[in-house]
Amino acid sequence: MRLLFVGLLLLTSLIQYPLWMGWGGWFDVWDLQMKVSDQRTVNDGLASRNKALAAEIEDLRTGTEAAEERARSELSMLKQGEVFVQVLPLGVKPPEVKASPPRAGAKPAQVPPPAASQGPAARPAPAPR
Repeated sequence: MRLLFVGLLLLTSLIQYPLWMGWGGWFDVWDLQMKVSDQRTVNDGLASRNKALAAEIEDLRTGTEAAEERARSELSMLKQGEVFVQVLPLGVKPPEVKASPPRAGAKPAQVPPPAASQGPAARPAPAPR
């Protein structure tokens, strides 16, 4: 009786092995399900990025606001008649501007003397680019 029980247990183990460990078994299915869920997450992120790019392309094709915004932010362009004003945070020194040599026949620049009433907070606006 004991030998029959051991034999049946061994036969059941041999039959169950491919179901659990073999090709296409439960562990493979579980692993593939995890890979599919990870890939779906990546695909969803890429799909949202593609939608945003398609909307930006359509905006660039039809309107001028997007092109103007890009010109202002990426190329630092200004409209005709605009003045560029840059506000520096407190404690930051403005970069020194090197003067270019005067052109032949050009008049020297007239710089007014600093007023005594101006404090350290009163700074002139930088010249437009």
